[in-house]
Amino acid sequence: MLIKIRGFREFGIIIFIIIISILIGIRNPRFLTWGNIHDMLLDTAILSILAVGMTLVLVTGGIDLSSESGLALTGMIAGMMIKDNPHLSPIFMLLFGIVLGSILGAITGLIVSKGKVFPIIATLSMMYVYRGITFIISGGKWINAYEMPDSFKTMATGRLLGFSNLIAIAIVVYLVFYFFVKHTRTGREIYAVGSNIEAARIIGINTGFIIWLVYTLSGALYGLAGVMWVARYASAQNDTASGFVMTIVAACVLGGVSISGGVGTISGVLLGSIMIGIINNALPMIRVSPFWKMALQGLIILVAVLVNILITRNAEKAQLKQREARAKYHE
Repeated sequence: MLIKIRGFREFGIIIFIIIISILIGIRNPRFLTWGNIHDMLLDTAILSILAVGMTLVLVTGGIDLSSESGLALTGMIAGMMIKDNPHLSPIFMLLFGIVLGSILGAITGLIVSKGKVFPIIATLSMMYVYRGITFIISGGKWINAYEMPDSFKTMATGRLLGFSNLIAIAIVVYLVFYFFVKHTRTGREIYAVGSNIEAARIIGINTGFIIWLVYTLSGALYGLAGVMWVARYASAQNDTASGFVMTIVAACVLGGVSISGGVGTISGVLLGSIMIGIINNALPMIRVSPFWKMALQGLIILVAVLVNILITRNAEKAQLKQREARAKYHE
């Protein structure tokens, strides 16, 4: 029942995306041009990568508020490295970002899984720690486009088969993690931990390892996103992505991820990220003040949470009625 409802909800998001795109296109025909659609997907690519990592954490019943600062720290270190060593290959920089991000995520994961610190407290603390380290190592300075080699910047702005490299990387991330959560034992265990951690422990799942793993994977993805952010915008700053974590959470919740854990799909998060991208892209086109963006994102989170609660309650009631009907039938 819940699976069918989640599928219906994702279908509803698709219909909503189509309707709102048509309405915006009527208001401004440039919105539906291929060039604008490509730019919108490009601007959404980094958000979508981060949303995948956040989804894994949210599904276990946690949250990773440190992702934006981990991105900034990874991006700053990558920027400093490429400035001093312009000969480094883009592939090496991507792998470096993934490894460094994994280390940062693993540290946070240990605090949550072994230290038994509440996720919101642990990740909020690490958010400030990582941001502070970013300021310390950079000395308060930032790295601009003129200090980065073209090969590094092209890593994000170049094209592959007509699409931006950044979009291609985001697609690969989605395919990998879609397979991971749908077709691997570990992926299923992540949902089991989020649904009922005590039951998961009883059936033999190493819940501590699973919790540590999702934060590590989240770190790997914000490490990747950090390198791509610096390459995309040709700038490494101390306040990079400041406040961006709420946009990540909004994309997840809009895509059907439950903040209480156990519910959420990779495909749903992709749709949620695209929805956020449409809103951000459309506001200037329909002459709505950008100051409304945060208000809209907050409203989106609130509505999505309320809808998720209503859907879950209705599904549980329907399941209860089915069980009662079966019990009466067998009597």
